[in-house]
Amino acid sequence: MNIRSATFIKGAVGTDDIFEDGTPQVVFVGRSNVGKSSIINSVTNQKSLAKTSFFPGRTQQINIFLINRVFYLVDLPGYGFAKVPKEVWRKIQKMIGWYLFDSGYVFRKVVLIIDAKIGPTSDDMNMLRSLEEENKDIIVVANKIDKIKKSEYDRQIQKIRDIIGMHKVIPYSAEKRIGAGELVDVIVAE
Repeated sequence: MNIRSATFIKGAVGTDDIFEDGTPQVVFVGRSNVGKSSIINSVTNQKSLAKTSFFPGRTQQINIFLINRVFYLVDLPGYGFAKVPKEVWRKIQKMIGWYLFDSGYVFRKVVLIIDAKIGPTSDDMNMLRSLEEENKDIIVVANKIDKIKKSEYDRQIQKIRDIIGMHKVIPYSAEKRIGAGELVDVIVAE
């Protein structure tokens, strides 16, 4: 399967009719600066569909993209560290929790993005456990594999798989588009 079309629809900061229009939702979630926007751009084959930044906490709304005119790819703000005032940070974290766990919206898949070089952080593991408790269909993308030394690659990916457990882990490089085809297959499949 391929992504033939990808269009930014809107940014939301709370309840919105778009979430209830019956269109399936695939959610991307991860720490600030883990590369969610870069992954979105690489899987859609568009350089600037999602805005990228070196500034942790730049995304402060729920960004909704229509993919193949069939499903929404929903890009949540990053959890964890952000270079924003504390009140803004609290508001963002509350919005993420509401959308994932309290809104009642049904997700086809939740793509949890982690940094492959660093491995799962305590924030990542807290998010993973919370998603598991809610019985979400979770895929883990280990981004930035191009930053791992070749001599450490196999050991690091195995370590991530051991920590993550039963969930599918896709080694990924947004920069080199490694893993893009596998991720597209997973998120496009019904």
